[in-house]
Amino acid sequence: MLNTSAHQTTPRTILVVEDEPDLATAIAQRITAKGWTARVASDGASAVRAAGQLKPDLVIMDIMLPVMDGIEATKRIVAERPVPVLMLTARDAESDKVMGLGAGADDYMTKPFSPRELIARCEALLRRVERATIIAKNLENEKVLDFGSLVIDPRQRIVTFEGEQVHLTPTEFDLLATLARKPKSVFKREKLLEEVWDWPDASGTRTVDSHVKALRHKLGSAMIRTAHGVGYAFEPPQDDDADER
Repeated sequence: MLNTSAHQTTPRTILVVEDEPDLATAIAQRITAKGWTARVASDGASAVRAAGQLKPDLVIMDIMLPVMDGIEATKRIVAERPVPVLMLTARDAESDKVMGLGAGADDYMTKPFSPRELIARCEALLRRVERATIIAKNLENEKVLDFGSLVIDPRQRIVTFEGEQVHLTPTEFDLLATLARKPKSVFKREKLLEEVWDWPDASGTRTVDSHVKALRHKLGSAMIRTAHGVGYAFEPPQDDDADER
């Protein structure tokens, strides 16, 4: 395991999980140049152990890893402690991305990627964590969104569907809650990127699509309607005779 560190006013620890030494070093150097602290693990099992010990602020996770792949490692890391995960994949197949998001990743990038964009994505994820903390403090009086078979509790960040609690990643929850606060209203992908991902541009519209697919996998395909060429809208379940309480 390679360790590099840097000092900054507000310390941030980033765990980089990558088995290609040159790429791992390059990512770590970018991270330390930003003023964050980088820790590098070269396989999935080491990553799980490192995450438990270091309690990083963010994890950059490659999918193709020895000993334990990135999908399984991500599942174990986020099950132990909520932490944003940016997944790296050499494969551009949508199914691979949805699988990664389903494992608990908040975002993904396909190799090869721009180091500058990687750092920008990390910054956005860290800002979202900070913003979520602030928002949570301001949601003490927000009502539960009750749509009958689907109930969304913004205060506790809990979703239940047909009486069973559904495990959503922080990003999936924010996306669902954003759509559900305005049922049937179409949100442009660019607007969702701005509100949920805190991205000021439209460079990640496919990220929105992949997260929607992950949500549909967990809640059913009818819950989120596609407005072709525009974006998405939340469609309450058919038993939506319940209202907000």
